[in-house]
Order: sequence, then C-alpha cells, then structure tokens
Amino acid sequence: MHFGPLAELADDPRVTDVAVTCDGAVWADRGDGMREQRIAMPLRDPQVMREYAVQLCSQLGRRLDDACPIADASTADGMRVHAVIAPLVPQGAAISIRFPDRVGADLSRLAAQGMMPAAWMSALRRLVAARASMLITGGTGTGKTTLLKALLAECAQTERIITVEEVRELGGFNHRNHVSLVTREANVEGAGAIGLPQLVKATLRMRPDRVVLGECRGEEIADLLRAFNSGHHGGMATLHADSVARVPSRLAALGLLAGLEPGTLALFAEGAFDVLLHLERTRAGRRLVCIGALGVDAGGGLVGRPLASWDGSHAPVCHPQWRNFAARWGLSGSQPPARTVSPAASPAMPSAVPMPPARVPTR
Repeated sequence: MHFGPLAELADDPRVTDVAVTCDGAVWADRGDGMREQRIAMPLRDPQVMREYAVQLCSQLGRRLDDACPIADASTADGMRVHAVIAPLVPQGAAISIRFPDRVGADLSRLAAQGMMPAAWMSALRRLVAARASMLITGGTGTGKTTLLKALLAECAQTERIITVEEVRELGGFNHRNHVSLVTREANVEGAGAIGLPQLVKATLRMRPDRVVLGECRGEEIADLLRAFNSGHHGGMATLHADSVARVPSRLAALGLLAGLEPGTLALFAEGAFDVLLHLERTRAGRRLVCIGALGVDAGGGLVGRPLASWDGSHAPVCHPQWRNFAARWGLSGSQPPARTVSPAASPAMPSAVPMPPARVPTR
C-alpha cells in the first residue's frame, strides 16, 4: 500500500488514525486524541485531494467517482480507508484512515498498557476458556476491535472461528482455523449485494465453534441473537454504546430495524450475552471501565447492570452481583480486590433472571 504524502504518518507505529479534511489539513491520533500535522507535501489543492483519495481507494479495489462518491475499503490485516469526494463535501475529498494495532493484540500487553487491571486480564482469559458470549461496547476509537482481537487470540487453535464484518478489520490475530466473511456492495446495475444478515446466517452452516460479528449496527442483530440462543456459545460482537446502562436501548433500536418488539428482544438478548465489556477513551488512554451483564426487570424490560468497575487509577470496585457472577464462571482466582459498593449504590440484578451454569470447554 502506497500512501504518498502520508507515508511518514502511515509508517509511525504509534499512529492509530489519520484524517484529512477537505481543505487539506492533516490530523493524526497517537493515542492521545487528534493533533494537526505538518507534512512535507501539503494537500492543499482540491483536485490533488480528490485524485489522492481515488488513488488510495483504487489500490484496495474500491471505486470512487461521481457515480460512487463514498468508498469504504480495507486490507486483509485490518487497515481501513474511508473517503468522500465533492459534492458531498465542499471541495476535494475527506479521507479517514484507521490503522490496525501494529503489534499483535494480546491481553497481557493491553493490561501492561493500562487498558485493564491485571486481575481482569485473568478473568477475561477464564471467560474465553469457559465459552462465555461477550458483547464489547464503547464509543468510536475506544479500542473495541483491539480488545476483540486480543480475546480471539486467547481461543484454542483447534476452535473454528467465523468472523463477519462490513469492512475487514479482524485480521492479524494469528488463528489457523479462521474464516473471514465481509459484505459486498451492489454492482453498477444494483445487483449482487450481500449484507450482514445474510453472512450471519451463512456462518451457521460453516460448523463454527465461535461466531463473531465485528459490529452490530442493523437488522443483523436478530440473526445474531437467534444464533447465540441456539447453542452457539462463545460468540463475540461489538456495539456502539456510551455505557452499560445504555446498551439495552441501543439493542432495542437495532431490534426494531429487524422487526423485533422490545419485549421479544429483551428475552433474546438476556440469554444471548453472558457478559458486557465496556470501554471508554480517557485522557490517559483507552480503558476497560466496566464489566457488566444484561438482565430483565420486573416489567420485562432489558436492563444493563455493572458487575465491576474501574476508574483507571484505583482498585476495581466490585458491585454486589460480582460474587455470583464470579462463582458462575469460575473466576474465584481472578476476582478484583475486595473493594465493594453497597447494594443501594448498585441495585441487584432482578431475582427472576436465571443464572445459567458455567460452560466448560469440551476440548
């Protein structure tokens, strides 16, 4: 891949994102937010900007022209290019490039970098081994895909992993029995499109040990929930949400796109995901700030509750439900320090919510 005037930034292993605005300003993120950059060959001319965007996308086999003014492309290892050209932007083009982690995703390294407390690293490894189904949540750039790849790297090489994505980002976690499925846009005649719902359905015919959805963003949530409720344990997915408490409303909104009423979705989702992992981006970096779970309240509504939380500097806080959760999944040796909050500060999960037994790998 040739990046031309952006090559210096593309070669910097600290850079995670590069953005070019339609006036030619270049911005880069090295883990502490976007900062404007000076490059040797400024991209100030609108026509040069447009031609550069077209050239980037053409290297990845994606069309970008007046008939198709938006392009989203990626490489096999997860580098992603998104470009929009005029007249959808005022002039030239707007370009966004996201680079995958230059070092292989690894829970130990993420813990050493401060993404999570060391005790949680052990807990996550146990949850993977016990085939817990996980939903990773957070905003843009919080590290959802990075954490997902690190969790997948913990899976046994004998497990068959099928990943489904709109744009390929889940490469590079070094697993031999991995099949990567990616959506396909319609051709110039408007035919041949393959969407996420079709791909999720296809995974179930591919003898998966784990079904992984890169990001829940539409009606494919219905097929994913059906799969996770029908014996396909150990699956993983990511979802944009700003807190554990807001996950139910995000899922409900996606469920409506698929024709699922909130009550039906609540029953599906409560049984589909065993644990929520919520990430946030702070001034100090990306943090796994909460381990949570979904439940159904007395009125049949889906609720998200924290099990343990972390502020990034002090010891993790155990909420009242952590003890039962830890016992269910065999996390007694990986519990956070015994700093707890009172039940009044963190309401207990509804007693009506069943607690499924821990699933023990058969390998």
